[in-house]
Amino acid sequence: MSAALPLKHFLLALAVVAVWGTNFVVIKLALGHLPPLLFAALRFTLALFPALFFLPRPKVGWRNLALYGVLIGVGQFGLLYLAINGHISPGIASLVVQTQVFFTIGLSMRLNAERVQAYQWIALLLATAGIANIGLHTDGTTTVLGLVLVLGAALSWAGGNIAAKEGKPDNMLAYVVWSSAYAVPPLFVLSYLFEGGPAIAAGLRNADWMTWAAVAWQSWGNSLFGYAAWGWLLARHPAATITPMALLVPVFGMCASAWWLGETLPAWKLMAAALVMGGLAVNLLWPALKRQLARA
Repeated sequence: MSAALPLKHFLLALAVVAVWGTNFVVIKLALGHLPPLLFAALRFTLALFPALFFLPRPKVGWRNLALYGVLIGVGQFGLLYLAINGHISPGIASLVVQTQVFFTIGLSMRLNAERVQAYQWIALLLATAGIANIGLHTDGTTTVLGLVLVLGAALSWAGGNIAAKEGKPDNMLAYVVWSSAYAVPPLFVLSYLFEGGPAIAAGLRNADWMTWAAVAWQSWGNSLFGYAAWGWLLARHPAATITPMALLVPVFGMCASAWWLGETLPAWKLMAAALVMGGLAVNLLWPALKRQLARA
């Protein structure tokens, strides 16, 4: 397989990261009508049905499916929606949640006795400096609570990554769909307990077509299209060719938030973005660069 992406494949990868990046603005728009936990429950309900009837159950144990579903559904997106609901701007959230990369490395080191390489420490230091910069500039749009919630979402995402690695599903799209069955019930229960029946009824009553379009975008665009297209690309090209495209997710996230929601991008935000994305780039690109230098 060639390391160069054909134009159509490059555009497909660009479409995926654009969907994943602009997804944070879509979340903010939908939260204008829906309580966050209810929104998460509806998102995973639509991801589950009707796709459940068209995709075979992945050949993994139910415990692994349940673990992935709860970590991603309740942990990652439940916390992320709570954070974006008035505690952090979508642009900053799109950046901070990418720290899942470093949480994944830490969990792998803890659970599988993997060694952290020198370049990974450098990457972690860069990203940590970026997060600290955000913490020092909390204001009305980005709060300490919001930062903590998004870091919790990133940790849950990392746990989901470890669960998927251990489950080794043969079809990641089917894995995402079937695991949603374990995300939906706890999200609805948590929504009822913490948001209450009246808030749920009001949210459903006030939701307009744009709100439901946002739920569909989350379910079918972000989850089903995103995972299906990304998996299709990874099956045809080396991971080192495809995965660097994910660095564009926070770029799309911050630009979309600035464009649609008027989020300002002062120097400190740009510096934080440069540090976090620099850390992500070092972690992602250094091994491939080292191999190329060795061959040269």
